[in-house]
Amino acid sequence: MDRPVIYLDNAASSWPKPPGVAEAMAEAVRDYAANPGRGSHRMAIRAGKTVAETRARLAKLFGIRNPNDVSFALNTTMALNMAIKGWVKPGDHVVCTAVEHNSVRRPLEALRRSSGVEVTYVETDEAGRLNLERLREALGRKTSLVVVGHASNLLGSILPLEDVVRLAHERGAVVLVDAAQTAGSIPIDVEAMGVDMLAFPGHKGLLGPQGTGGLYVRPDLELEPVLHGGTGSKSELPDQPDVRPDRYESGTVNTPGIAGLGEGIRYVLERTPEEIGRHERRLTERMMEGLAGITGLRLLGPAIGEPRVGIVAFVADFAESAEIAFILDQHYGIAVRSGYHCAPLAHRMAGTLETGAVRASVGPFNTEADVDALVAAMREIARHYRNKGVRDV
Repeated sequence: MDRPVIYLDNAASSWPKPPGVAEAMAEAVRDYAANPGRGSHRMAIRAGKTVAETRARLAKLFGIRNPNDVSFALNTTMALNMAIKGWVKPGDHVVCTAVEHNSVRRPLEALRRSSGVEVTYVETDEAGRLNLERLREALGRKTSLVVVGHASNLLGSILPLEDVVRLAHERGAVVLVDAAQTAGSIPIDVEAMGVDMLAFPGHKGLLGPQGTGGLYVRPDLELEPVLHGGTGSKSELPDQPDVRPDRYESGTVNTPGIAGLGEGIRYVLERTPEEIGRHERRLTERMMEGLAGITGLRLLGPAIGEPRVGIVAFVADFAESAEIAFILDQHYGIAVRSGYHCAPLAHRMAGTLETGAVRASVGPFNTEADVDALVAAMREIARHYRNKGVRDV
């Protein structure tokens, strides 16, 4: 394709990255590609320092007192599995919302089948707004865990995190937050908010490479490790060490990826999640206002002016979602995503389980011109479908 890509798929992976990300990754591979924490030579020490610096930046970003309470993972999915399977015991009861990603739903359903875990999905309204009274009613004596996505990856709705934490703690339950769509664009302070566990990606709002992410676990919580193996510490013991982060980090970590992630976080800290969030909200409202005027389009999620992250999903009555995404890519050079977005329960809430949806999602480097290009393209696509039909688009 000879035209520049207009990238509006940041909810899946952010792009472009700050320049320092690729440079840091290349430097790690070129200059010190040794195992961090597995040797005393200068390359291993430098690798260990890089990993520690990134861990410290994550602690600063999320208000975590001890950086060692952050364990690296390959992505949010792995972090969520670590938390869910490490905490939930056979016969426990887990509560989550009906707009959760499959990274939450599938581990819970696996535990339901294998360990007799009871799972309650609290429904939202069609815009993804959570009724706290329904949540309160779902909590019971055996509830050990409440899992909540900070924001829906389909509807863009932001869930009332601090209220969820308060209600869960009143019943003695632990709260696991999926910050896949908010880390880096909404301020998160785990101690101030009372968050017990936080799963986050490196490749989305933190602007790092794919294959990075992590899990924060409150200091006084102990999970059963999902992985067992080499940690570089207490190697003489047959059991997994009890020190953090080693307890939850078996095997060699992704040092080049973590080096890149550190530079992504540096950018986020300098620009601040507050400013990034304001930028994305401005673009999102502009996009919604433009798309709302197109006949045949229905926007999903909260209405214009209500709180949401930088996600706008929509369905059309004149074409299937996959076709629209294909046309946007091939004819206009605009990258969006179509389908079910790994969130079928959210589609059920929105009434789009049969159709899927087109999802456009902005990031810190998008511009008003990007948004206007999408709106103009969708106007043209809708006009062609109405006037001439699909074959002439």
